[in-house]
Amino acid sequence: MSPDPEHEYGSHRDAAVGALADRAYERAGDCYTRAAWADLAGGEADRDPFEPERRGTVGVGLGYLAVGTVAYRVAGRDRRAKRRAVEGVAVARDLRDAVFEAPVQRACLAEFVGDLRAAAGLDAAEAYESAAEAYEAAAPEDPVDWATTPLFEAANRTVQQVARGLADGEIAVPWDDLHGPDPGDGGAHLAHRARYKARRFPGLVERAVDADHLAAPRGTTEYGNERYRCPACDSRDVNWVGADTLCLRCSTRLDGR
Repeated sequence: MSPDPEHEYGSHRDAAVGALADRAYERAGDCYTRAAWADLAGGEADRDPFEPERRGTVGVGLGYLAVGTVAYRVAGRDRRAKRRAVEGVAVARDLRDAVFEAPVQRACLAEFVGDLRAAAGLDAAEAYESAAEAYEAAAPEDPVDWATTPLFEAANRTVQQVARGLADGEIAVPWDDLHGPDPGDGGAHLAHRARYKARRFPGLVERAVDADHLAAPRGTTEYGNERYRCPACDSRDVNWVGADTLCLRCSTRLDGR
């Protein structure tokens, strides 16, 4: 099986991907929640989540809470979605106020507050604008270096995952759309993330809810693989993610010949 570059903590996240393939969205929300709790407790590396570190690996757990919130929404379990979002917002704010010291990381945690609120169908405009203003005030000299750390990448993945389910499995939110055009202006480059999401993410979530479909995350892909044919949409395009081989287009589980 091809490797999944995002695979990190194993069973709970893999089970969440499998639940998405089964269209068992409440179960996916539960599995993402367990993955988040495991990560926030320190993960396999037994990290201390209350120790600041530049990579911000604790953001992976916040990302799982955000996508789990969307999964509950797609399952029609809005109350559970709101509870999960409230949980994630509390964690993000605590990490922002009491753990992380770098202003740019604090801005990213404020961005997570917007993500979690939008995922639950709550008003996220104020949270995203607060994050944008915090990025502008932080004005990091090397925003691309920060934006490629686990904290920032985790804050990208939910919107990218939700969007690909509405774009035939393709990458519908590329890096250049999510970030500003000039990395020389570090504050504006990262503030663009929050304002872009404020415009797009709530609508993407509602479209996923209306479609009753949340795509699996994108892992290692291959187009036109003759070994596989999707039983649901007839595609031969493959997405290896977690422990599963899925259709790139519709996230249906595939069996090779």
